[in-house]
Amino acid sequence: MTHHIILWKLKEELTDAQKAEIKKSIKEGLEGLAGKIPGLLSIRVNTEGLPSSNVDLMLDSTFDSPESLRGYSVHPEHVAVAEGRVRPYTAGRYCLDYED
Repeated sequence: MTHHIILWKLKEELTDAQKAEIKKSIKEGLEGLAGKIPGLLSIRVNTEGLPSSNVDLMLDSTFDSPESLRGYSVHPEHVAVAEGRVRPYTAGRYCLDYED
């Protein structure tokens, strides 16, 4: 299996209320991809980190192969979520992909 983990930091100028709405939108958008992307086995967005966290949200997804992960990255439905709900509001993105 191929794992795809993303951590995001939201833009500092956003209010707490804006951040809460954006996190909700990102979660709904990304988790809404379940069943729509070939090879995507699981997808979960965590928006409620502990106070010790230094990022705002995390994507934890699993694919059946590295090829499926590559397909996800360019899939039109994923691109729409990334361009419309994620990138306009994030200041930092950190990624770890691995196989087990």
